[in-house]
Amino acid sequence: MINISSKVKQVPRKPGVYLFKDEKGLVLYIGKAKVLRDRVRTYFQKSNQTTPRLISMMSRVVDLEWIVTNNEVEALLVEANLIKEHAPKYNVSLKDDKSFPYVRITREPFPQIIITRKIVKDGSKYLGPYTDVKSLRNTFKVIHKVFPVRSCEYKINEDTIARKKVSVCLDYHINKCEGPCEELVDEKTYNKMIKNVIRFLHGRTDKVLKSLKNRMEVLSDEMRFEEAAIVRDQIKSIESFTRRQRKVTANFEDKDIIALAVEESDACAVVIRLRNGKIVGREKMMMSGVDCDYQPEALLAFLRQFYLDTDFIPPEIILLIKPNDEVTITSWLTDKRGRRVKLTVPQRGEKVRLLRMTQQNAKLLLEEYLRQKERRRELIPGKILQLQSDLHLSVAPRRIEAFDISNIQGSYPVAAMVCFVDGQPKKSLYRKFKIKTVKGVDDFAMIREVVLRRYRRLKSESAQFPDLILIDGGKGQLGMAVSALRELGLTYIPVVGLAKRLEEVFIPGYSEPQSIAKHSSGLRLLQHIRDEAHRFAVAFHRKRRGKSVTHSIFHEIKGVGPVTVKKLFTNFRDIRSISRVSEEEISRKIGIRKSLAETIISTAKEFVNDRE
Repeated sequence: MINISSKVKQVPRKPGVYLFKDEKGLVLYIGKAKVLRDRVRTYFQKSNQTTPRLISMMSRVVDLEWIVTNNEVEALLVEANLIKEHAPKYNVSLKDDKSFPYVRITREPFPQIIITRKIVKDGSKYLGPYTDVKSLRNTFKVIHKVFPVRSCEYKINEDTIARKKVSVCLDYHINKCEGPCEELVDEKTYNKMIKNVIRFLHGRTDKVLKSLKNRMEVLSDEMRFEEAAIVRDQIKSIESFTRRQRKVTANFEDKDIIALAVEESDACAVVIRLRNGKIVGREKMMMSGVDCDYQPEALLAFLRQFYLDTDFIPPEIILLIKPNDEVTITSWLTDKRGRRVKLTVPQRGEKVRLLRMTQQNAKLLLEEYLRQKERRRELIPGKILQLQSDLHLSVAPRRIEAFDISNIQGSYPVAAMVCFVDGQPKKSLYRKFKIKTVKGVDDFAMIREVVLRRYRRLKSESAQFPDLILIDGGKGQLGMAVSALRELGLTYIPVVGLAKRLEEVFIPGYSEPQSIAKHSSGLRLLQHIRDEAHRFAVAFHRKRRGKSVTHSIFHEIKGVGPVTVKKLFTNFRDIRSISRVSEEEISRKIGIRKSLAETIISTAKEFVNDRE
């Protein structure tokens, strides 16, 4: 048993990050401090436990860890990364941040520009994240209209160009690509154009226009009038695009305007990006776990998470209130940008007007989010609510995962998992398992293995867990599933067993089945999910068994080909029969040397022994 009091005394007097954990080892809260011991000790003083949220958290804390850093700014960065990785229950969390798209500029001699939601660490440059997907796609249309960026996915380098592996496509002939695949544009010129695309995405259209106008003049001086005309059209397209952007300030310095709207524990943060005096984008992020009475903490959490991944930080960030640890967050942003960043809380003038506009956006977006949230609550299907009532669950089981085992006398054992959301199958979330650790006929151990594998993986990926786990079987199978969840510290996830014989529902801790009315829509839903898991498992088992007919264990022996295998099963009934004959008989009937016949017999004997 961990003695938390003695552990608090061991915390060093240095800057760093601390992690509070519950009895299952799950991270409840992550914080940073200039002096770790002083900060951590305050949590354990009853006089400081003033809010229901803090009281709830401290009642669950049984362990703590810490990471020492060189300074408070480094601690801020470590804290932000750890919060993103663990998503602790009691930290303010930004919702859906993993689903926001980025613009990826590939690391190639002639880069591609792609919208993606997945970050690949291959040296590519990423811009974003962008929370307004529609606006991003409209901007992309303008980019492909203005800039001749290649749209193909071919690997283009000196080798592919020299060997003429790729030819120009229609895009080249309609002036949408300059033909890097046939070296019709050199690498330096192409990458200069990519730099202009990046400036354009950052809202620096003034620099793009200046660059293009200089190029047009050079082309005109060199009497390359057709190319100059193409650049002229690009300039006109950009000027047309920028005219549609609303000019809101006479000050041309880049700024981000940030405002927060809070309702109970939900919040909406809005960032309006000002570039060259014009609004070039609006980003929004929903937040949960916010203390409405202490917004400076929520603002700090937002700044830390938002600017952790963004590719561009402006010289000035305008805020409605000062965040917690203003000095630390300013130092971190300055280090990240490479130049000074100023946090401003204006009291009058044009900046206050911009803040009011941003806050109005935040309030309207939060109201819409809360309305949608309420509608989603109201749209829970009746059969889900009935099942919640039947099983006395505290949360409606909107996501249910069910497991079944399929094997014939222990041969080719497999398992399957199906997933239902709001009572409907989500086939993209179905999973198949080959049993790896269990020998012979032991359905109980097989259930334990697949439940352990499934939720160990979800835990490592910080993925979404189900609201209910359904096991095809009775008390024995249910007990093994509970054992696996206990090992992973996930016993808070409800799990039930549905036995086929009498359609009885078992829950952990009760020896007798639960009395659920046979006509209950909740029970019928469980039966439907169980039957789907059984169908999926049997189909997988049949497929695997079918493959074994065409691929024998003898195929693995050097010198044995398909013809020899066919002769073996023509002359002998099965693998057991082959294991019992002599080398001379196999050699004579199949027409192979005795040493190879000996290897075939020993392989057959080993296979038979493994199955007994």
